[in-house]
Amino acid sequence: MDRFEYSDPRLAHGEEFLMRENGVKLYDGDSKTTFEDGELVVSNARILWGRPGDIPRGQMCVCLPLFYVVLVEEEQRTFSFSSSRKFVLHLSESRQGKPQGPVTWSQHNFIKISFKEGLHNDFLGLIQNALMTRAWERLSVAPPSASSSSQNADRKWRSGIVGIERKIEEKHKATDESISLAFQDLSRLMNMAKDMVAISRSISTKIRDKQGDITEDETVRFKSYLLSLGIDDPVTRGAFSNQTEYFKSLAKQLAQMLEEPIKEVGGMMSMADVYCRVNRARGLELLSPEDLMSACRLMSTLQLGLCLRTFDSGATVLQLSDHNDRIIIENTAVALEESGSLSATELAKILGISVLLAKERLLTTEKQGRACRDESLEGIRFYSNLFLTKEE
Repeated sequence: MDRFEYSDPRLAHGEEFLMRENGVKLYDGDSKTTFEDGELVVSNARILWGRPGDIPRGQMCVCLPLFYVVLVEEEQRTFSFSSSRKFVLHLSESRQGKPQGPVTWSQHNFIKISFKEGLHNDFLGLIQNALMTRAWERLSVAPPSASSSSQNADRKWRSGIVGIERKIEEKHKATDESISLAFQDLSRLMNMAKDMVAISRSISTKIRDKQGDITEDETVRFKSYLLSLGIDDPVTRGAFSNQTEYFKSLAKQLAQMLEEPIKEVGGMMSMADVYCRVNRARGLELLSPEDLMSACRLMSTLQLGLCLRTFDSGATVLQLSDHNDRIIIENTAVALEESGSLSATELAKILGISVLLAKERLLTTEKQGRACRDESLEGIRFYSNLFLTKEE
């Protein structure tokens, strides 16, 4: 059995398939082995043995190069009703530089191959014909030579539980290295993000000092682009000893960051938009929805210019403390008069706000009697309340 070696079951260029049998058992001399009930494949250069299904899937198997076979003969059977047949293969000495196999040393110079389920092919004739043609001399499956022994020595094959454990350890090691590299890249990204935010603030300061060179609108727009890159020193929970101070500092930072954007969208912003804008600005120091809501609830108490508002529908928004619904109602009523009728989606496109806020504007206008609705299969449309504007 020490002539067997681990091998890829795929046929080499020019190697020809001869036969396949199942239920095959290997003997080391007259001694039984654990190689039983397997699949045997014979080519014109090798005899391959693998567990059922391993060879068709291309998994590693054991093989006996035919250049080791000196003589093959069938063992004479005693009187038996069994269909099992057994063949004896006499082998030459193991050659130097042989790739590693399942057995490192054996005292026997022959093996036995037992076909427990009988034979469907002429095993003896096929092997004898292959030995006569010596096809391995023309293939890459040739006897190891001194020149190739160093290459074969580098090939490592492992089997059994020890081999599986080593393979698992190698996978864990490779995974740990990949994670370490990923965190190194993450650290570089964090440092670069802080540098970019610092540069953006420096540029915005210089622009503010040179108002005469560019227009006011361009200054405001460019400054907003730069500041939207992020927060250079976001408030984190770990920097405070108690939650109260943490939420107060967080509320102040959020109010400073969100006041201008909320003014630009009409004095009101949905919490979904607030959450996305805040976490985009904070970069890697992401904020949970719970912490965001807790900080926003403190804004009115701390008089930071912003406050939470919950509509009758249950929608919650962050709005300016001096927000005036009368102005919103008047603007919405004017939009209805100009368009004739509007849905929430259409109003959102006109004002450049979310559909949620557009719907709340229309409902608030309706609640004050400045609009009326029409519900149909197409949804809800709002119209100007002509009873207030037209006289009979």
